[in-house]
Amino acid sequence: MGIVVQDVSKQFGSFLAVDQVSLEVKTGSLVALLGPSGSGKSTLLRLISGLEMPDSGKVFVTGRDATYESVQDRNIGFVFQHYALFKHLSVRKNIAFGLEIRKAPKGKIKAKVEELLELVQLQGLGDRYPSQLSGGQRQRVALARALAVEPKVLLLDEPFGALDAKVRKDLRAWLRRLHDEVHVTTVFVTHDQEEAMEVSDEIVVMNKGRVEQVGTPAQIYDNPASAFVMSFIGPVNVLPSTSRIFEGNGFESTHPEVFLRPQDVLIETQQNGTTVPARVSRLIHLGWEIQAELTLDDGQVVTAHLTRERFDQLKLEPQQRVYVKPKEAKAFPLYYSI
Repeated sequence: MGIVVQDVSKQFGSFLAVDQVSLEVKTGSLVALLGPSGSGKSTLLRLISGLEMPDSGKVFVTGRDATYESVQDRNIGFVFQHYALFKHLSVRKNIAFGLEIRKAPKGKIKAKVEELLELVQLQGLGDRYPSQLSGGQRQRVALARALAVEPKVLLLDEPFGALDAKVRKDLRAWLRRLHDEVHVTTVFVTHDQEEAMEVSDEIVVMNKGRVEQVGTPAQIYDNPASAFVMSFIGPVNVLPSTSRIFEGNGFESTHPEVFLRPQDVLIETQQNGTTVPARVSRLIHLGWEIQAELTLDDGQVVTAHLTRERFDQLKLEPQQRVYVKPKEAKAFPLYYSI
């Protein structure tokens, strides 16, 4: 097993950052810790790395009890959001730093650095300095430096958070390809749901210091374990269970709130026995899909997502009268908060 966390808690003053968390990360997997600010995901990562010590519980790394081991003894690579590169060292020297500290043979260091430059697609840039690189290139240098010492575990703390959207998207696709080549057990922290869904094998959803759900991206999205998970992973309409949109559709709930994904709002231009009237209050073109904001007759606003093909079929216009019904909805017994 790559990483095992057993009933770990960590408190800072009166703030309980991690509350009796248990977690297993399989060897060679890529796992995302996902949650809002203050959910405990970065603290959990630091507890795994040894940068923080738990108040209670245990941390096992590659089958060994590492709860009170130092960072150095855990053989863990760590990549931060802000690169933490040495400005006065070249790209080659930055990548070689950990190996030089360990007094590896010069021939091995040279070969490893060249191998990593190719792996992170920075061939020909080894003699440049960090100031001469883009943000995305700097983050790739940071990853190469972490991989140079051949860590058993790689930890990434919001690695793409400081980059613009386009670079972030390119880098997370690159990270997935890189992981498929090196297969090092990897845990990364993010608050970006799309990033977690796109990159990871499994997602650990955290809230208020606890784990809400662990599963594949498909499991988390399609079968959320709680109201919090459904509200945090992907867009959702939160409607009272008494909303007219649920009338005549066989959906009944004893809970006050019902969760309805925008893609599960069906729109027709003609009334039938199971639809309710609404008005198109706004249309937003998102490229590959259209977002329609609909106002029901009782004043409630519902968001729907349509494919371009379906939008063209319906020929929707602002202020148009339409008829809607839910395809699928979920209700949960517990109150949620973000």
